[in-house]
Amino acid sequence: MPRVVCVAGARPNYMKIKPVMDALERRGAEVVLVHTGQHYDPAMNDVFFADLGMRPPDRFLGVGSGTHAEQTGRVMTAFEPLLTEVTPDIVVVVGDINSTLGCALVTAKAGPLLAHVEAGLRSRDWSMPEEINRVATDRVSDYLLAPSPDAAENLRAEGYRDDQIHLVGNVMIDTLLANLERARASDVLSRYALTAGEYGLVTLHRPANVDDPEVLAGLLKALGEIAGRCPLLLPVHPRAAGRLADIGVPGGIRLVPPAGYLDFIALQDSARLVLTDSGGIQEETTALGVPCVTLRDNTERPITVEQGTNVLAGRDPARIVSTVNRVLDAPPAPRRPDLWDGRASDRIADVLLAGGTASTRPRPTDQTFTI
Repeated sequence: MPRVVCVAGARPNYMKIKPVMDALERRGAEVVLVHTGQHYDPAMNDVFFADLGMRPPDRFLGVGSGTHAEQTGRVMTAFEPLLTEVTPDIVVVVGDINSTLGCALVTAKAGPLLAHVEAGLRSRDWSMPEEINRVATDRVSDYLLAPSPDAAENLRAEGYRDDQIHLVGNVMIDTLLANLERARASDVLSRYALTAGEYGLVTLHRPANVDDPEVLAGLLKALGEIAGRCPLLLPVHPRAAGRLADIGVPGGIRLVPPAGYLDFIALQDSARLVLTDSGGIQEETTALGVPCVTLRDNTERPITVEQGTNVLAGRDPARIVSTVNRVLDAPPAPRRPDLWDGRASDRIADVLLAGGTASTRPRPTDQTFTI
């Protein structure tokens, strides 16, 4: 059986890599978990590992924060000697963070097969660093593991071979469904004196929303108006904490510390609606059937709008308020996309373990000719 390195670097990665690791290990593969340390705050790490039942990483690279170039460079410098030492057959990267791209580039040059979980997602917004990470990671990957039909279609339109593209479903939903009953047993609602269905949940973390004081002030203005109709709970991301304090938060918006995975799923599950700029939360609310209003002009997960409960509101305060009022008056009907069934990780493991080796299968720039 092959040796597989699975890479995680930030909180959204943990929910994606855990079910893949489990599925590979159930089939007898040797799995080495590498944590790059891109997220290093205990609130963003330790509680999630505990909630998910993840074993401690086999290797911790400790790259920390910095500019995109600094962070990606540190990931590459730390990951390269590790690959030389471990000599894996396959490296699995997930998502679209700097660790994903850094480890993908090192793997491509080192020679093992590379698998990208969540391949093919596209926002069409080249100002998003994540979009560049997604596109570049897909280009050097042997296995493109798409979570939804639109992602697979994006890859075909970009010229990838059929043998690279695998529609496997959404691993985030594997983790959600596996932990939902444990989350519902959480006491987080009583801790915050909340009643199910009578509050809204807010998350803000994207640089485009929290780094520009004018944009953030506009979002807070909109949230303040919404809070007059539906009180809001906002777990504060470390990226946004200082900026929120500087601007000031309107009444009706309650700030709380970052939540662990189980508590946050419980908060989503019982919310009247969720307002967010997070891609993963768009997916989780769709799976839970909870109305979601996305505070962005675009999404790399359009299936959550087409087949789920997500509505794009943009960042204009008046449009946000009108969108939320419309959603509160007439919530979208719950719909869950196909293959968001809790078995995406099994399909991924089957693909990886039946796909051959670096010496037997075509590599990313090989061409397939027909006569």
